[in-house]
Amino acid sequence: MTNARWWVPAVGTVALANLFWFVAFSVNWGSFWVKISLSAAILAFLSIRFQRQETGRWRCDRQTILLGLASAVVLYIVFWMAEVLSTALVPFAQDEIGRIYGQGQGTPLWLMIVLALFVTGPSEEYYWRGFIQRQLMDRFGAWQGWFLATALYAGVHVWSFNVVLIGAAWVAGAFWGLMYWRLGRLFPVIICHSVWSVLAFTLFPFG
Repeated sequence: MTNARWWVPAVGTVALANLFWFVAFSVNWGSFWVKISLSAAILAFLSIRFQRQETGRWRCDRQTILLGLASAVVLYIVFWMAEVLSTALVPFAQDEIGRIYGQGQGTPLWLMIVLALFVTGPSEEYYWRGFIQRQLMDRFGAWQGWFLATALYAGVHVWSFNVVLIGAAWVAGAFWGLMYWRLGRLFPVIICHSVWSVLAFTLFPFG
């Protein structure tokens, strides 16, 4: 991919992501978890084809694993505090949270855990941070690239028509984007995203 044409796959895949997230959230057929996992996997596959691979970003050791796990716990605590405040201050927040978890109805718990750990979390991070944020940071600078990538990640969640979920996506995307920016490696971010998803959506759900 030449520097002059970097924006073509970036814009194209973001448009595709919006279509995928619309189908996942708004088209009432199939399992939400299967749809979102398949969507993320396709985007990750496309991003692999569109950019040069750097093996250093995949280095994993004990420190990487501990950092990913610890950051997942920190993010979960942040969301727990936000859930307490939002339900106390915003009248419709509890209903919005209930709608988020309603998306997973009918999907076995074990399948949600497997998809979160091995498909959705890794694929979303590879695409949104490892491809989109990386391209934007390279072209516009670290701070601007982080902000734009976070906005795009939150933006695709507009198709949920759920204010709480859009806000949650902004907070989580900013957190994961900041990790990637500061660490320069994907593996800790992938672990954080995947483990946080299991905690928040299956083992210790909010609401």
